[in-house]
Amino acid sequence: MEIDRAQLAAFLRRRRELLQPEDVGLPRGQRRRTGGLRREEVAALCHMSTDYYARLERERGPQPSEQMVASIAQGLHLSLDERDHLFRLSGHTPPTRGTAGEHISPGLLRILDRLDDTPAEIVTELGETLRQSPLGVALTGDTTRHTGLARSIGYRWFTDPATRALYVADDHAFLSRMFASGLRELATLRGTGSRAAHCAELLREQSGEFRRLWDEHEIGIRPHEVKRFIHPEVGVLELNCQRLLDPDQSHSLLVYTAAPGSESHERLRLLSVIGTQSMRTTS
Repeated sequence: MEIDRAQLAAFLRRRRELLQPEDVGLPRGQRRRTGGLRREEVAALCHMSTDYYARLERERGPQPSEQMVASIAQGLHLSLDERDHLFRLSGHTPPTRGTAGEHISPGLLRILDRLDDTPAEIVTELGETLRQSPLGVALTGDTTRHTGLARSIGYRWFTDPATRALYVADDHAFLSRMFASGLRELATLRGTGSRAAHCAELLREQSGEFRRLWDEHEIGIRPHEVKRFIHPEVGVLELNCQRLLDPDQSHSLLVYTAAPGSESHERLRLLSVIGTQSMRTTS
């Protein structure tokens, strides 16, 4: 396939013009003249330079890589059909759809973009964090930074002690059983050649605890209604977790809330302040 620079440029311009700042969690501001997003805003959403993105809209520059096209599709909040169209215009074959895909639906992104004051994250069925809200990062750290199988919280649970430090020690035994049970269900559902099965195989080699739990063949262990997190500055937070599922991609939006008037509610408010100050300090 060859890149269609003219149609690619036209498609990018039109999608940018249709998006409003509030659609992607950006403030509108008082001096905005353009009806849609500015090029520099789209470039930031797509994790690329403004110059690189501007050249694409002007039918110039090198052919974008598949990774770059995927980033543009996510930044512009494209649907799966629109994402596939963008890949073809860029001269690439669209990625295979299904449960292993990492393209987040525009609907889930729109909801997440409106959750600045709530810990939230979008995860794959294997527990890989694709996107977090600012308060989600403040609660657990940036869990999108991991690579390989370490992106999966279930894998990290048995291989990285730092992962367990985020949770109350009394819950560790239950969480170990839950992660092993969930991985067994997923590996059976997706088959022997799946990433879930590969993850289980590696964990059996690397963790005696996982190997013992795997051999128990427990199925159906579900998360508790309340999760207990430990934050180094505000202490223990008891948070309810609500899940919104995108069945097409098997992605879940997890939203963590505290009961109004509870100690955890006050600590979550304090975390919001601390998180905001930390971001200002590092920016």
